[in-house]
Amino acid sequence: MATAAAAEGPPEARVQVAKQDPAVETAEEAKEPAEADINELCKDMFNKMATYLTGELTATSEDYKLLENMNKLTSLKYLEMKDIAVNISRNLKDLNQKYAGLQPYLEQINLIEEQVAALEQAAYKLDAYSKKLEAKYKKLEKR
Repeated sequence: MATAAAAEGPPEARVQVAKQDPAVETAEEAKEPAEADINELCKDMFNKMATYLTGELTATSEDYKLLENMNKLTSLKYLEMKDIAVNISRNLKDLNQKYAGLQPYLEQINLIEEQVAALEQAAYKLDAYSKKLEAKYKKLEKR
């Protein structure tokens, strides 16, 4: 009750009670800054905000410049790839034309190959027949 009586007493007594009791917090009266300080703080805030926004816009601008450069490089790469594809297409057409020009010769080679195979078979048959004849001749000679 002594503290309650001190809390109801003069303000000096209240301050002493607050200093003695660590659970009690004291508040100081908020004072408004002078008019000149408010103007300075506003100017400082606007300057800092302008710096921040300038930095953000600069970063965004740099991002767009980077994207633009990347797009330019990509379009150059696609042009190179297009040129390569055109060259491949042209070379393929030339190769097909050359193959078409060689086609009659390839057919002749295939025909000759078939004839050689048939001739080889005839030579084997002739060889087998000559061996049979030789065997008959030797058989007849022995008699």
